[in-house]
Amino acid sequence: MLITAVTQGSTVWCLVDLVGKSQQMAYPKKFEIKESMAQLKRLHGQCRPNMAARVRMLMVCKAHESTGISKRAISEQTGSDPNSVLVWRSAYIAGGMERMLSHAMGGNRPSVISAEQEAALREKVHDPRNGIQGFVELMRWFEASFGEPINYKTLNGFVKRKYDAQVKTARKSHVKKDPAAAEAFKKTSRRAVRT
Repeated sequence: MLITAVTQGSTVWCLVDLVGKSQQMAYPKKFEIKESMAQLKRLHGQCRPNMAARVRMLMVCKAHESTGISKRAISEQTGSDPNSVLVWRSAYIAGGMERMLSHAMGGNRPSVISAEQEAALREKVHDPRNGIQGFVELMRWFEASFGEPINYKTLNGFVKRKYDAQVKTARKSHVKKDPAAAEAFKKTSRRAVRT
């Protein structure tokens, strides 16, 4: 370390030069990757987009397996954040592919809709004669049946996710249609008489 004093008028400046101090960078991380490059490419094509970046990081590490590669170099090649690369790489070293690809999605928040309410909703949605024409009517039915309010967006998302419900679907027949009258009509219609 070199300290130099410089005077400028009545002010004395002290300049510190750190040239003598060696600034070493961390060594690139070397670790063994069990999977082959072909397996990694296949897995990259099959996994979800949020997990594809992790597999891509592993592919870059596999290409530099003998020499090692820093997290910054990996992040430049993959376009991921260096800290994310560090977390993924550490997860792979600690527990392999399974641990690296594990992701606890969603929280531990319990469902607003109980099992009893879910069963009643299932019956109501799958009943072709329920008479409900939209999610607002379904929400009113839910609130009247169970006596507790529910958010429209919560019920809408739940019914769409669980039962693949849609906002407007054509009904096969009218809700109040009498099956016996329909059969009688078919027997006496012009089409039935002609044939």
